[in-house]
Parts: sequence; C-alpha cells; structure tokens
Amino acid sequence: MAPVVSEDYKEKKKLALLQAARRVFVRKGFIQTTMQDIIDEAKVSRGALYAYFSNLEHVYLELLRVEDQQDLLYFEPSDSGSSWEQLLHWINDQQVGLQNGRETLVRANSEFFLSIQDSKEKESLTYIARRYERIIEALTVFIQRGAAKGEFNPRLPADSIARCFVSFMDGILLNSSHLGAVYIKIQEQLDALVVTLETLLCPAKPEERTEK
Repeated sequence: MAPVVSEDYKEKKKLALLQAARRVFVRKGFIQTTMQDIIDEAKVSRGALYAYFSNLEHVYLELLRVEDQQDLLYFEPSDSGSSWEQLLHWINDQQVGLQNGRETLVRANSEFFLSIQDSKEKESLTYIARRYERIIEALTVFIQRGAAKGEFNPRLPADSIARCFVSFMDGILLNSSHLGAVYIKIQEQLDALVVTLETLLCPAKPEERTEK
C-alpha cells in the first residue's frame, strides 16, 4: 500500500519545486527554460515534477500566483504608519532591490506574457487579465481606505491612480531588467513617481488626518 501523503506535505513540496523553478527562470528567462532544467535544479525525478505541474506554462502560472500573493501583502491594512508612509516604504523597497541587483522575474514575465499571446491556452490569457485586475483592485481599495481615514484626498478616481501607478512601475521594472538600474536612472524615476503620487493623492499631514 502506498504511503498516505498529507496535504501539508504536498503544499510544501509544491512550494519547494516552485522555488527551484524561480531560480531557473531568473537565470534563463521563460523562453530558454525547460522542464528538465527545473528537474535538475530541484534534484527530483521527472515524475515528481509532473505530479504537480502538467507543463512549463502551468509551472509559471503557479509561480505567478505565489509571487502575487506576496506582493499584495504590502497593501494590506497596517498599524505601522499612515497609508502614505506604507506606500513610500513599498517604493523604497523596490528601489533598494533594483539598485542592489535583487533577482526578479521581470525578464521572464515579459517573455511569458508575450509568448502566451499566440498560445491556445485560454486559461493563461484569462489569468493574466484577472491578475492585472486583481492588482488594480488591491491598489484601488488601498487608496480608498486611505481616503476614508483622511490620509489621502485623491484628485482623480482611485482606480485611475492605481492604473497609472501600475503602468509606471511596470515600465521602470522592465527597463531596469533590460538596461540596468544605473542606466535608466532609477533614483530620478522613482523620485518623479513619488512627486506624481503626492500630486494625485494629496497625502494629509498627521495633524490634518480625520477619519471620514
């Protein structure tokens, strides 16, 4: 009789495989990566990998789900500082990571997103659209929550500001991945982003904050 494997074990094993896959995607991008690369990196059998993922696209979609969950935690309600301070903390964290050469999936993401445009896998295209909307929704709620607490006085609809923010950051991350943080003058760009957000959100000073 085959041993009973708990759901907790399966989840930990899946995450370990995804971590191995992430290392490969960071090094090689999406296009150049194969399932065999992930098998070699994870030091598992072919059957062990295919027990969790049907193909490379499936691996990448699951990896995106994990990455997105971690990113969205930045915009959950926090008791440490105002919404504006929380936003600045996230931007600063991105800046430090880019300047220090933090390994990211930006290049692999761009290759993956382009590759699925010609894919027959409608699930992938649907997920990418939902992923974008989920990020926009999280940021929109974050801005609206800040406004309700009297910390923001948005000059445009929260949804519009969220979309602007995502487009700005996507461009910075993509250009930094291709050309490097120094070449694209990451400090100047993020300074410009902060000024733009300050103009759009009109963050209140501590003494001005009154919950609505």
